[in-house]
Amino acid sequence: MSEASELREMSDEQLTATLQETAKTLFRLRIQSQTERLDVPTELRRNRRMIARIKTIQREREIAAAKK
Repeated sequence: MSEASELREMSDEQLTATLQETAKTLFRLRIQSQTERLDVPTELRRNRRMIARIKTIQREREIAAAKK
């Protein structure tokens, strides 16, 4: 999966910024889905999965740092 490999190449600061941006986008999409019809309903799933990928990579790095 190319997204995960691209995320792994990012620095910790870039990952944190991407996580915050994706969380904000997900929040807006959730509000929009409740108030009106979404143009692309799969965006909700895509954003949830992106957040999960980022958190997984951050946790992997945290565990690797603790082992050293």
